[in-house]
Amino acid sequence: MVDKVTDGILWVAGRDRFMPDSHIYILGDVNSNDLTIIDCGIVEMGDYKLGELENHGISLEQVKRIIMTHTHLDHIGCLREFLDKGPHIQVWVHKDEATYLEQGDDRIVFGNKMFESMIRSQYSIPAGFFQFKVDRKLAGGEILDLGGQQFKVIHVPGHSIGSIGLYDEARKIFISGDTIYADGAIGRYDLFSADPDKLKESLEIIADLKIDTLLPCHNRIVKGGADQMIKNTVQHWLPMLR
Repeated sequence: MVDKVTDGILWVAGRDRFMPDSHIYILGDVNSNDLTIIDCGIVEMGDYKLGELENHGISLEQVKRIIMTHTHLDHIGCLREFLDKGPHIQVWVHKDEATYLEQGDDRIVFGNKMFESMIRSQYSIPAGFFQFKVDRKLAGGEILDLGGQQFKVIHVPGHSIGSIGLYDEARKIFISGDTIYADGAIGRYDLFSADPDKLKESLEIIADLKIDTLLPCHNRIVKGGADQMIKNTVQHWLPMLR
């Protein structure tokens, strides 16, 4: 089901199976041909997400780009399904993870060998499945015009080396990926390219933003009054990351 967050932002909730599946967010006017999708989801969930968009009257012809908050499997797993049906769609990723994708190095995608083994036992994943051309390599600090909405790219490494958030300062909306959630949790920091020291710095950056609406890529979202909850979460976790 496609739900409205606010004007110009829709979302489709992830459908967890034996492992988490990320939400996707759709930015822009649904009557335009300049839509942006944030993240995709786990392997084989493309049909579900695309079907929900189609039922809402959104076609991939309207989508110009997919921005990945990071490239873990539960976010990028069905990217190929989107691109197979929308080959015109650009892929935007932080530069620190773009290199891995373009080289077909899937260590960030899987996170660790144990997880990779488990996933490969569940899915048939051919060689090169996670090798993609990255059309725009983000660095952090850019102001992106996404369908008439302004979002600042915030580089928040720690959960992964190239994790980003998207911040609409005017409306105090933050799309946080897996760096911080709306239930008092933060992203894990024991996977390949993760770094607890960097995560601590990233959480402090997030706590300094003025955020009313928090849109993580898993679990619940918060449409208002998120600021104090975020600060409480950060203060809870900072001592554990020292």
